[in-house]
Amino acid sequence: MTDASTGKVVVNRVMSLDGFIAGPGHTMDWIFEHITSATFPEVMAATGAMLIGRGTYEVGKRMSDENTDYDGGEKFVLTHRPPDEPDPDVTFLTCDIEEAVATARRAAGDKNLEILGADVAAQCLQRGLVDEILVYVVPVLLGDGVRFTPPGLDRIDLEPFSNVQSGGVTMLRFHVRK
Repeated sequence: MTDASTGKVVVNRVMSLDGFIAGPGHTMDWIFEHITSATFPEVMAATGAMLIGRGTYEVGKRMSDENTDYDGGEKFVLTHRPPDEPDPDVTFLTCDIEEAVATARRAAGDKNLEILGADVAAQCLQRGLVDEILVYVVPVLLGDGVRFTPPGLDRIDLEPFSNVQSGGVTMLRFHVRK
């Protein structure tokens, strides 16, 4: 993706050791047993905006009373059906994925655009819009839930460039080969 911005498009994931980004029923409360905004503060500092899938947004809304300390800049939610009641903290987008990424990337300025949500991330990966994947591997086995990538995603080659450990959490970073 060509853009005047110096920031990157980064898929950001927390993953159980057995490959799930959400537990059964899309539960994600297990994440905050291991990760806070203080775990890897440089990631939050480098993020200028977030593009979030509707399902991830809804899960995050249910959990927001517990964990409100992550500030990744302006939030955009890609959805087919914006909610009846607007959220003053979110811009809802109903466009295609390329336009959504371009819109959120402009808002990120020279910082990174963080992609959250399995379906939105898969769409971005499938269309070659992602520069990096960042994965926090946490020491838990969930056994079931939402896999790192949905079925049907074509092969995507990655190049590892960083791994850092903080407590029991390992952060892995990969460039997406284009």
